[in-house]
Amino acid sequence: MSPKPVTRLIDALSVRTRFGEVMEEAEKENVRFLVSRRGKPKVVILSVEDYLRNIVKQPRLLTSIQLSAEAAGKAGLTEQQIEAEVADYRKQKAEHPGKRARTA
Repeated sequence: MSPKPVTRLIDALSVRTRFGEVMEEAEKENVRFLVSRRGKPKVVILSVEDYLRNIVKQPRLLTSIQLSAEAAGKAGLTEQQIEAEVADYRKQKAEHPGKRARTA
């Protein structure tokens, strides 16, 4: 599990010039950025994992499944592709009872 998020203040100009670094730091170091313009807070930048765990407030299992699917390149599957994945899993399970079917 990621450490507790840390929030850093940053101005909009700095974000524009360092956007790649800010994104990487948000993702890898669990840092939230409070972006200000003319001294007033305007937006927050945070990682998807942080957003799913702390903002959306969905069950941990669902968050874990979504992050695993994203990492495996399965996050954008169509309904037909999902049905095909499920059918393949069930077929493997039927062919080898008692054995765990492989997951892609």
